[in-house]
Amino acid sequence: MCKNNTLYLHVWVKCIYLCGVLKIHTMNYTYNYPRPALTADCVIFGYDGDTMKLLLVKRNETPFRGKWSLPGGFVGENEDAETAAKRVLFEKTGLERNFIEQLYTFSQPDRDPRGWVVSTAYFALINPKKILLEAGGNTDAVSWHAWNKIPPLAFDHKHILQTAITRLKGKISYQPIGFELLDNYFSLRQLQSLYETILETELDKRNFRKKILKTNLLEEMKNQVKKSKNDPTLYRFDKKQYEALEQTGFQFSIV
Repeated sequence: MCKNNTLYLHVWVKCIYLCGVLKIHTMNYTYNYPRPALTADCVIFGYDGDTMKLLLVKRNETPFRGKWSLPGGFVGENEDAETAAKRVLFEKTGLERNFIEQLYTFSQPDRDPRGWVVSTAYFALINPKKILLEAGGNTDAVSWHAWNKIPPLAFDHKHILQTAITRLKGKISYQPIGFELLDNYFSLRQLQSLYETILETELDKRNFRKKILKTNLLEEMKNQVKKSKNDPTLYRFDKKQYEALEQTGFQFSIV
């Protein structure tokens, strides 16, 4: 009888142990730390041939109702920040974008009056002529604004914008990202004007053309019909050529 009691006790203890392990594995993990909310904001730059533009939306809900802001919103459950950025960009502006680049994470505790909200910001370059905008979500309007005449922005979006401008000015000097802002075919004068607009400085015409043509990344437009001898030669950016050269350690630099 004693042996049976000992056996029953052993089995009982083992069952309790297994139930405890099972419970531990099925419980949701919790911790005693504050949890900030997460948002994704988008800095979308455009170029109209003369001025750099920024895409903004006008909010129709608190906080900052009636204020302009960057397109953005909260990251949903089971959604990563980049997916959320693309989603809210489409919902609020009608713009679909396959590629956006992560800019920076902004986490000042007082950046949002609703509480502690961390934002991961993304940016992209777009030719405004190639898209159709449509306001949606919690926005009353969506429009392009000259980046040197930006209205007061909600939250800390002015700081986010300045960070994006600094990144753009640095990156355009070592990567051929500016071509995304131009038409498929463009003149060297138009290309130089774009660089001068972004960098906010005048570039030497002869030196700029020498450097850009030396890269062998521009393909001259075939069968171009010129109405006069003063019409400029048109080029397009050879992306495949750039990608092939990049594999060999090629470094793009025209400034």
